[in-house]
Amino acid sequence: MFQLIHANKTLDLSAPVVMGIVNVTPDSFSDGGAYTGFEKTCRHVDNLVKQGALVIDVGGESTRPGAAEVSVEEELARVLPIIEYTAKTHDVWISIDTSKPEVMEAAVNAGANLINDVRALQAPGALAMAASLDVPICLMHMQGEPQTMQDAPEYADVVDEVAAFFELRIAYCEAAGIERERLILDPGFGFGKTLAHNYRLLAMLPTLHEFHLPVLVGLSRKSMIGNLLGRDTDQRLAGSIAGALIAAQQGAQIIRVHDVAETVDALKVMSATMEQL
Repeated sequence: MFQLIHANKTLDLSAPVVMGIVNVTPDSFSDGGAYTGFEKTCRHVDNLVKQGALVIDVGGESTRPGAAEVSVEEELARVLPIIEYTAKTHDVWISIDTSKPEVMEAAVNAGANLINDVRALQAPGALAMAASLDVPICLMHMQGEPQTMQDAPEYADVVDEVAAFFELRIAYCEAAGIERERLILDPGFGFGKTLAHNYRLLAMLPTLHEFHLPVLVGLSRKSMIGNLLGRDTDQRLAGSIAGALIAAQQGAQIIRVHDVAETVDALKVMSATMEQL
């Protein structure tokens, strides 16, 4: 049984938990610009918590293909007020979705409990900063950089290469003084992967359990759903729910989604069924 610990908070991962997405950005692929006002974003956080999210993931820089980079100052201005509000108002875990060491530090000081880094602590200074903050960290696999990652992703074997990447990053983290039990793995659906790569990873998700670490999956509303089904972003709920259930059945402990209420309901039905086996 996995659990995450930070300060006086414990997140039980004996059953899959839902992470609700809060993008405080004007250009994220699914909800860019939808929650850029402070009051509107606070109400969004309130709704996600009410719907059953146990983790709120706050991000201030889009990582969609072709997204523009954001300065440290701008990212801090976007995320800190929401982290402070959430920490003061709700008894949930707060995740900061960033690769910048300065943002990691300020976010944790403001109340964040977890670092969610799409670059797996490879940005300059990120590894040392994460080691110093004593919070759980999610390491995500990405081939290339967000601006170009979908141009021509190529692997000899995507499952083997993702696993090899995690083996290396875990070793770097441990060498930097980060305890293994603080780590979470995210295979990075849609980050430098073709449609076939994404579904191969989903099918083979149990291979990541060889690391004996929690697994986070985020495929909500992504192009792997839209391109397969021929659906626009706002029509991908059914596909996203299907992906979430498959990920949970494959052993994912954290499911990162936009549609919290629907995902929580689906996971409850799955859980009730599994209890009868």
